[in-house]
Amino acid sequence: MNFVVFAGGVGGAKLSHGMARSVGAGLLTVIVNTADDLEMHGLHISPDLDTVMYTLAGIANPETGWGIAGDTFGNFEMLQKLGMQPWFRLGDRDLAVHMTRTQLIKEGRTLSEAVALLSQRLGIESRILPMTNDRVRTIVDTDEGLFSFQEYFVKARWQPTVRSLIYEGAEEAEPLPQAVRAVETASTIIIAPSNLYLSIDPILSMNDVKDALLNASAPIIAVTPIIGGEAVKGPAAKLMRELGEEPSAAAVAEHYADFINGFVLDERDAHLKAEIEDMGVGVLVTDTLMKDEDDRARLACEVVNFADQLRPEKLGGCRLDQSALNAGADDSKLPSDVQNP
Repeated sequence: MNFVVFAGGVGGAKLSHGMARSVGAGLLTVIVNTADDLEMHGLHISPDLDTVMYTLAGIANPETGWGIAGDTFGNFEMLQKLGMQPWFRLGDRDLAVHMTRTQLIKEGRTLSEAVALLSQRLGIESRILPMTNDRVRTIVDTDEGLFSFQEYFVKARWQPTVRSLIYEGAEEAEPLPQAVRAVETASTIIIAPSNLYLSIDPILSMNDVKDALLNASAPIIAVTPIIGGEAVKGPAAKLMRELGEEPSAAAVAEHYADFINGFVLDERDAHLKAEIEDMGVGVLVTDTLMKDEDDRARLACEVVNFADQLRPEKLGGCRLDQSALNAGADDSKLPSDVQNP
């Protein structure tokens, strides 16, 4: 068995971590959005890749979901002192990852090769794949002009009204061959509860990715990022309103309806079940909030078992071991002066 998760942002990282715990890290491949990447201070920064990587390594900041637990920001404070007015905060340990990635790329390695090496050095057993080695960037067209994604998301705090999204370079970019192959050979494919426009659509915008999903033999399950008309985290609901969509789980299901077999609906939106089933999509109603690591593993296991119900031949699903549920992050992977908060 092998499991593929399409992910971006904190929601994608949390569900990926739950999958690693519930089905086994070695059976998991995570295909990650890279349209949020940026170049700053001469460094190649990959926020979504790093959020997934830090979460699977057990070193992510539990308060924010991104960054490294216990990180300091001495470089940021010094930049301010030097009059640089930085708006994108990089932790000191986080900065070391960006420096290493950039150096590896300068030495001739691809982004995917750099990610594989970083993952190995952080003790990650799962396979983390960038969606492409080519340059794709999300450009946000707003009532205040065009913004790069991070300028919109961080500098402008996602307040400007969005008129459209442009995935610059997506038409020319080649999806990572290993990612396409993972989709073709997967036992189960999961669209994480990530922002549908900012995290998942950039991956789907590249040639061959949606075709691979349409032709996949595995069940494809999408997990809602919307509960009660609002996003669990981030601007998904705001974007849906501004782009003319009702911010609801049903609208998310319709967005993916061409290729999904199942949809995971939060129990607070159970009244939408029949509407989604009318799209020809199976529905699992459950608690989709991932408040802690046990919630992540529990939700992941429910999704895997739901997928097993949708396939002609059962693979055995997922059975959580209580000892695995009780196993927390591996503190040995953290610097000696850092404790899990």
